[in-house]
Amino acid sequence: MVRVGRRSATFYPPEGATALIGDFTDWERNPIPLEGPLTLEFPEGAYVEYAFLDREGRPFPDPDNPEKAENPWWSYPRAIKLPGFRYEAPPKPQEEPKVHRHRLGERRFYVAETGPSPKATVVAQDGVAFYRTAGLHKVARALFEAGEIPPVRLVFVEPIDRNTEYRFNEAYEAEFHRVLEEVEGAYGPLNELVLVGASLGGLFSLWQAWRHPERFPKVLALSPALKAHPGGKDAYRDEEWLLARYAEARRLPRVYVEVGLLEWLLGPNRRFAALLADKKAPHAYQERPSGHNWVTWKQALAPGLRYLLGPQ
Repeated sequence: MVRVGRRSATFYPPEGATALIGDFTDWERNPIPLEGPLTLEFPEGAYVEYAFLDREGRPFPDPDNPEKAENPWWSYPRAIKLPGFRYEAPPKPQEEPKVHRHRLGERRFYVAETGPSPKATVVAQDGVAFYRTAGLHKVARALFEAGEIPPVRLVFVEPIDRNTEYRFNEAYEAEFHRVLEEVEGAYGPLNELVLVGASLGGLFSLWQAWRHPERFPKVLALSPALKAHPGGKDAYRDEEWLLARYAEARRLPRVYVEVGLLEWLLGPNRRFAALLADKKAPHAYQERPSGHNWVTWKQALAPGLRYLLGPQ
């Protein structure tokens, strides 16, 4: 059971619970031991996902909270909403774009167009999640119908091993560029390219924009996993290698960044936004009172596309 206050929540451990986890503990990485009720402070209007650990360290849901979290990775998180929580739902289109499925060897990718003669190509890593969970093509279509952005082509590229491929992996980089060539051959000119990614997908997108600034001038990065460097494997402790590269760069992309106040990547993303501000690079930065999840990220899609593709 959880008792929710204006800026706090008191967690009452059910039978067998030994620890509390959530975005605020980096999930199982820093569990909070439980000996009785525990009160934690959160930002006003926060959306909080949480679970309990049993004596064997296995996560399980709060049996007294029926509200399942919008979490595509695990079934056990439950959600609470503090007073003042506002969910900025993405706009819905009158007509849903048709999505075409493709393969390049083992690589799956999907293509959709929101209108005739697309003026830009929006390319998302973690393609299935951005297609099925986030509905990026629907958001883009709704914004086109409202006259807020031009017609675009969307390409959803699915990883095979995202933990390896998205960490400065030149082999995946080459295959990713081959996917874009396949799309161009089948559908026509790509025109302006906009890269989209969440977490490690956001890291890869920002890395590509740094390596190929003439080709990838715009990036929509959602909680990009900036705690990373070539050869590293710990997304919590690794050096923020890409920030140093951006600090040295002469040409930077136009970037829209969003991050949750309850996630471990808040500090790195704040430092990245400050770096862009210091270099007077065009960017927009937003923090939301939530965590490393699709509740945070889905709210970023419409403002991010407006900023990157709408009238300047």
